[in-house]
Amino acid sequence: MKFDLPRGMRDIETEEFENINLIRNAFFELAKCFNFRVMEPSPLELLSTLESKSGPGIINEIYSFTDKGNRKVALRYDLTVGLTRFFVSRRDLKIPSKIASFGGVWRYDEPQSGRYRFFHQWDVEIYGPNSLESDIEIIEFTSVFLDKLGLKKITIDINSRELLEEYIKNNLKILKEETLFEIFRAIDKVPKKGKSEVLREYEKRIDAEVLEKAIVFAEKRGSYEVINQFIEPLKLKSWENIKKVVISLNNREVNNIRINLGIVRGLDYYSGIVFEAIDNEGNYGSLVGGGRYNKLTESFERKDMGATGAAGGIERIILAMKKYKIIEEKNTAKDLIFIAYNSPEMVNLVERLASILRKENKTVDYDLLGRSFSKQIIDAESKKAKNTIIFNSEEVKSDGNIILRDNIFKKEKKISIIKNFDALVNELN
Repeated sequence: MKFDLPRGMRDIETEEFENINLIRNAFFELAKCFNFRVMEPSPLELLSTLESKSGPGIINEIYSFTDKGNRKVALRYDLTVGLTRFFVSRRDLKIPSKIASFGGVWRYDEPQSGRYRFFHQWDVEIYGPNSLESDIEIIEFTSVFLDKLGLKKITIDINSRELLEEYIKNNLKILKEETLFEIFRAIDKVPKKGKSEVLREYEKRIDAEVLEKAIVFAEKRGSYEVINQFIEPLKLKSWENIKKVVISLNNREVNNIRINLGIVRGLDYYSGIVFEAIDNEGNYGSLVGGGRYNKLTESFERKDMGATGAAGGIERIILAMKKYKIIEEKNTAKDLIFIAYNSPEMVNLVERLASILRKENKTVDYDLLGRSFSKQIIDAESKKAKNTIIFNSEEVKSDGNIILRDNIFKKEKKISIIKNFDALVNELN
């Protein structure tokens, strides 16, 4: 019998776990600086809750099942739904309510490079009345966080769904909401499928001339000054919000932004400013996506409240950090202290020292199998221990000394173990 994992799943081994934890710690640290309240929504939701966000068709893209109480439930496929459900159920929360979260999510996608069926996301959300300042703060958080991780070559593409909607209504004379959403979905697919393929896919649903003009509009990208020259003759009132966002981000010294009229975020609940953080040299899609999504809070029966937020894919961020050599391939035990001994009568001292050092937050290991001294030294080398502490029974008995070996600089030092290893602890600190 083969004990395989389901397709698209994997075990998270030590190095990857440490990389995820590195990003998690940086995220929580920055969330505190921005005064976000940290929580994690339930990993299991009622299927009806998830369908309220994305419609009944979402069942084909998620892990869903009937539980023992005959309830239709599903594993969360992002953190936004759970956070929004939590917010609307808590009328006691102060407004604006700023919430941050980090956790694993499940999607029944086709597995590919940088994408698994179980992966991790970070998420920040601001709930409250419509506020362009909240949208800007989410974009600033994203830029500062990526910079904090060392990802300094990332571009944040900004757009407004209202701008595209205004153009389609005023210039293309499309007023039907469902057709608008179809055009948004089509534009969202262009970067992945190409213009020709998208036109073929939608030829029976959207007038080809209308869709082509919408795509040509959405192809415009560049600095605010460049896009402003294109937009001004069209006299689109929604452009004013983009202008305010750009001015505010400049005040905050967020300089890695670009206007991209093709950013629409394919989900229908987005309603205002939208953005994506893109590694232009990578081929794994956006690292972060977000924007205003008032229609989701409305679907949860809080029409008095809106929401804006962003979510980032941790595994994709790790790929980008590796590409730029921010995360190097490394042995996770590089700070390891290995204790070796040449006689069973030294075991009591070894155990005592290991305990003392661990209480000092040192990474310590020693032989648990009673192997020979030479094999212990080989074990220390194979684990790439930074230091090896050697208990030679004759020397310990005669002089009260042990040997501290620096494996990086290839040098040794004798240290007295009198007074409960105080001199050794001081040396290692």
